[in-house]
Amino acid sequence: MNRLELTGLTVGPAQVWGGVRLVPLIREAPVAGLRLHREVYEGLGAGIVELDPRSHYISYIPHGLVADWSGEEDGGRGPGAGRQSAAYGTQFGGGDAPRAIPLPPLPHHRMAKRRSGDRLRFLPLHLALEGYLALHFGGPSTAWEEWSRTALRDGLSPRAEDAYLGRSVRGLADALRIFEIHPGQCGVMVYVSDALAAALAVPHPDDYRLLHASLVEDLYGELVHQYALYGAPVADTPVRIGGADHIRDLGELRSAARAQERAWAEAHGTLFARELLDTSYAFDRVYRMKSFTLWRFLPPFVRDGGGQHIGETITDHRGQVAYLKTFRLSDAQIRRGHLLRTVAGADWELDRAAAALGSSREELVRRIRAAGFSALLRSSL
Repeated sequence: MNRLELTGLTVGPAQVWGGVRLVPLIREAPVAGLRLHREVYEGLGAGIVELDPRSHYISYIPHGLVADWSGEEDGGRGPGAGRQSAAYGTQFGGGDAPRAIPLPPLPHHRMAKRRSGDRLRFLPLHLALEGYLALHFGGPSTAWEEWSRTALRDGLSPRAEDAYLGRSVRGLADALRIFEIHPGQCGVMVYVSDALAAALAVPHPDDYRLLHASLVEDLYGELVHQYALYGAPVADTPVRIGGADHIRDLGELRSAARAQERAWAEAHGTLFARELLDTSYAFDRVYRMKSFTLWRFLPPFVRDGGGQHIGETITDHRGQVAYLKTFRLSDAQIRRGHLLRTVAGADWELDRAAAALGSSREELVRRIRAAGFSALLRSSL
């Protein structure tokens, strides 16, 4: 498995609001045997995340999702029906005047934690971002003289990346509030200034209805924020039925309209989402759930000028995507990933890495410092 294949999902007609274009993903039939729902947390969206028994960090946590493959449907309303359900993030209460909310103790979360029965709670986007932050985190594997003692002892620690809350992406909250949810909709592709910002897919339409509004609590990259802030409104794509003079009744009009929808969907799948679907990824298995598997993935970090995404997905035994969530990397993040991959591929030997990049040793040292990795190098370089 090295590519994403959105089999079973088709795109619906897009809706545009300013610079935001939302493209629905529709399933003919829900994915059998898996449901997703949200878990309740008290607090302000901050938490301590455990990587391993000795490694923790504090971060904003947008959502907690529970994958349920038990087959229990709670009276046909879906897993978790009847329970309180809320996304991570600030809770706004009623009342005329604002009230002070005390900061509670930070809750402790594991990246993925088994729950009672056939259920797994995981932290979406954190799986993907932690995979990116852990990229060659250990630092040099060989004690070359160019690397600092800190690099050899601690590797790339600490490591941090910036992200923006969806509420700060101009136009996104309004678009999600105004746009309709289509029958059978199980996901959405979010475009900002016609650049793919994020993709979400879930197993069941009821799951999507619960998670639609929570997209404003997700994390988005720096490039997405800038496109929304500075980009111009995008043009809507009208659908015109050719040869309308030959349509004689409603049946022929319906057939012509559906043909146009299929043509538009095919064009969208090959044009707009090419950067996501035509890329080879490195997949890392996180958890196996009977016939389903939770993965996170990283792109090849190729410097070709195109958009690249990290993310996580749940697939069934045939490789069909039941769940997907992606995060678009900025150009700087792609450059850092490419640089780390190249240096690690050269076994952290600067001369070999410089030759692989087609540059000089001095230029490579400059690039390492410009990427924010100065602490890895000896000060005498």
